[in-house]
Amino acid sequence: MIYTPRPLIIAIDGHSSTGKSSFARAIAGELGYIYIDSGAMYRAITLFAIRNKIIIDEYVDEEELKQQLDSIEIMFTKNARTGRNDMFLNNENVEEEIRGIQVSEKVSFISKIAFVRKKMVAFQRKMGEKKGVVMDGRDIGTVVFPDADIKIFMTADPLIRAERRFRELIENGVSTSLQEVEHNILERDFIDQNRSESPLRKADDAVTLDNSYMSQEEQMEWFKNLLQQKFKPAHS
Repeated sequence: MIYTPRPLIIAIDGHSSTGKSSFARAIAGELGYIYIDSGAMYRAITLFAIRNKIIIDEYVDEEELKQQLDSIEIMFTKNARTGRNDMFLNNENVEEEIRGIQVSEKVSFISKIAFVRKKMVAFQRKMGEKKGVVMDGRDIGTVVFPDADIKIFMTADPLIRAERRFRELIENGVSTSLQEVEHNILERDFIDQNRSESPLRKADDAVTLDNSYMSQEEQMEWFKNLLQQKFKPAHS
């Protein structure tokens, strides 16, 4: 386990399918921190909207969603089998369902809505009050925790991201094509970067990690070097 002089807030932002969740989870494990998957929150709201026909194609009935938002209960509960925190929507484990292509195709339309983001940001900030957390998403270092101790912006070649996501979906038994996944990723990039509410952008003080050709072990070594540089003055 890596030692830090004090509890930190580590914000990891970046494009979809760059492995943010896996990287954040690994860092949390190394530091003994809590990992918070902010994207799972938006995916859970999206799943609710799909199930209740609040979103059809690209149209979102925002008035209906606003009326029902306070009745939607989302929470993370530790899975005894995997040791990970699973997302629960109204007391139902939806961890697998929110990772499917149907939710992936719609989540950007839900996550760009101002009142949805406002509610999720308040929830995320509360979860990070005591620090000692690693959170990944699209606006963690710019909006949720602008004063985070460490900010990382992850990116990778779009085709490589599509191939990674495609393999993940196939392994989970989801029938799709590489072309469909690549189209979804490029569409999500465009929506995330061009939405009016909290668009995806790199924080001025964030460090970029392009992991196109990096293994998980190499990424962790990169992070350890970053952490060492962060606290180098404290040990001199």
